Amino acid sequence: MPTYEYVCNECGYRFEKFQSITATSLRKCPQCSKMKLQRLIGSGAGIIFKGSGFYQTDYRTDSYKSGEKKATEQKKTPCECCKETSCKNKEKQAPAANPTTKEKKKTA
Repeated sequence: MPTYEYVCNECGYRFEKFQSITATSLRKCPQCSKMKLQRLIGSGAGIIFKGSGFYQTDYRTDSYKSGEKKATEQKKTPCECCKETSCKNKEKQAPAANPTTKEKKKTA
């Protein structure tokens, strides 16, 4: 049910009323009791999205999700030289997943 805004053309009293869509608009002002009440056209309420499926990350493909899982697992594995997970030498030891075009030419 929507909330309607009313204003009295006689005394200027403004208020909101929670009413059904099919309900008739109010005519009598609750402040001055005159029949000068007018329902205003409002902007309406904002839409509230609940549940999953409303964020970009909810629609990720399975290949993206598996790639992210592998990347986080690789970050958690310890380095061979010092057994630390945050070692700078770890990046140098890991083989490249996709060789660049220069590396492809060297091997060919």
